[in-house]
Amino acid sequence: MVDPRLQGPVRRIGDREIDFSRRLAAMAIVNRTPDSFYDLGATYGLDAAVESGAAAFAAGADLVDVGGVKFAPGPALPVEEEIDRVVPVVRALASAGPVSVDTFQPAVAAAAIEAGAAVINDTTGVHDPAMAEVVADSSATLVIAHSLAAPRTQLPQPQYDDVVGEVVAFLRERVDLAIAHGVPPERIVIDPGHDLNKNTRHSLELTRRLGEFTAFGLPLLVALSNKDFVGETLDRPRDGRLAGSLAAAVFCATQGARIVRVHNVAETVDALRMVEAILGWREPAYLLHNTRPEGND
Repeated sequence: MVDPRLQGPVRRIGDREIDFSRRLAAMAIVNRTPDSFYDLGATYGLDAAVESGAAAFAAGADLVDVGGVKFAPGPALPVEEEIDRVVPVVRALASAGPVSVDTFQPAVAAAAIEAGAAVINDTTGVHDPAMAEVVADSSATLVIAHSLAAPRTQLPQPQYDDVVGEVVAFLRERVDLAIAHGVPPERIVIDPGHDLNKNTRHSLELTRRLGEFTAFGLPLLVALSNKDFVGETLDRPRDGRLAGSLAAAVFCATQGARIVRVHNVAETVDALRMVEAILGWREPAYLLHNTRPEGND
């Protein structure tokens, strides 16, 4: 078990206080896109997106991450259209729990925060410094993820001499940039960006050496759920990657990850709660087995 030695492990995210020294948080995914890789547009409709987010909170998610544009390469989406996709979902869910918005557009972040978003999840690593300024002027948390390509563009055959060392250096630079633009460290989370401009060997190496990211002293988010590195490792299709995703999530939790971004909420929450119980961070839901005088095997 890797101790991340967090600087200020207790975080206020929206209306919730999370002690990351004793809590593994599940961040549920809701994609308001017609072409998301996993749900294939199942939550593109507003009602479907809101229902999915509400169900995720009911299933034990600590946060819900709403996206209006997928990471994969493709044509630019007008900012106003992205705002129209995510802001109504934020408004509908913000009273149920902390809502995150997955965006690289500062204007979208500003509109989402005004609507009640508690987290901005920038998978482009704050490529636009204005994003840091928007978050700094709020109480929102900023997730800084590693990726190299310009937003919505392809990076064919990515190469790294030392993927972990290079991702660490990138994140260090972007964390420093965010702090310089006014975002306090206690409102920053880092994400090594599994599969984002990386091949399967790179993502496995990031996972194996995840403990090296704990040197930041910041909460570490991992986005592993049903990704291609799981599918390629196990030779499993998109809808057959749950077991591999759970194994990766549990391993990452033991290596210092504190937030896991997931599609399969109930299963992942059970896995994380079980890890917490094994570590002595939480009590079992109940005690019955071999606790009565007559026995109960």
